[in-house]
Amino acid sequence: MKTRWVLCVAAACCLLLVATAWPGLGGGAAAEEAAKGKIVFVAGPCQHPPGTHEAAAGARLLEYCVKKATNVPPVGTAVFYDWPEDKSVLDDARSIVFIGDIFPPERMEDPAKIKAELGALMDRGCGIVCIHYATGLRAEHVTEDGDHPLLGWLGGYFATGCPHHRSIARVCPATVTPEACEHPVLRGWKEFTFDDEPYWNNYFGKDGFAKNVMSLAYAMLPADQPKKETLAWAVDRADGGRGVGIVLPHYFRSWKLDDMRTLALNAICWTAKLDVPAEGVRTTLPDLSTFEPDSVDPRPRPKSKPKPAK
Repeated sequence: MKTRWVLCVAAACCLLLVATAWPGLGGGAAAEEAAKGKIVFVAGPCQHPPGTHEAAAGARLLEYCVKKATNVPPVGTAVFYDWPEDKSVLDDARSIVFIGDIFPPERMEDPAKIKAELGALMDRGCGIVCIHYATGLRAEHVTEDGDHPLLGWLGGYFATGCPHHRSIARVCPATVTPEACEHPVLRGWKEFTFDDEPYWNNYFGKDGFAKNVMSLAYAMLPADQPKKETLAWAVDRADGGRGVGIVLPHYFRSWKLDDMRTLALNAICWTAKLDVPAEGVRTTLPDLSTFEPDSVDPRPRPKSKPKPAK
């Protein structure tokens, strides 16, 4: 009897060891694979009035949604409010999500150093996502003909105050429509209409879309002279990395829109090379005040107090 008990224990231990090593049984290797690397959220400088842009709160919201997603593999996350001084913390980054006023590396200390480090990450196939104004570049950031590393990494950008190309930003109602094509970022969300600040006439290079860049979503803008304008796009880079630009949202309250949020979360997961479910990335969002914005709804910037008379 004792011998039989010992044999049963030994057999159970063998099965446990096999299950740990063989993903088809125990999921040990699969779980390890899912845990490798992380998605990094970088919130850049933001000087917009309360309730608009809200870069820091937006980064916290997006990280929460990725961590709480119910139908994608678990993945590590990190939020930074400046470019990390220790670049080794980005060694395992699967994708970097930027949110802020203008492409954040251009607004941080030592842009050349940051872009060099970011370029090394892109060269090894790291993904990139830019949200709203983080897609933006000014004349002082680009060459005379509009070249900038972001054009290759992301596939396009919002050109503001640039002589080579002038993109447009305007608060107005817009209907955002997914392109009629198959792409993981388009899964699980449908056309939606909102009052926000879409950017249009975005810059995709002097000859328009490169062969590895595609439109994901568009709106017919402006209302008085409507034509198809791309508001979200994707690039499959030769280095193996992926990029998505989304020129929404301006108002923090717009994150309540399930379809817009699914578009952004799909983009983040796709650039991180996670499988995007057929129903899109799903998560339950708490009250937006949870993420500590200056304001959920837009309100004027506080007026500075007048200086006392001398």
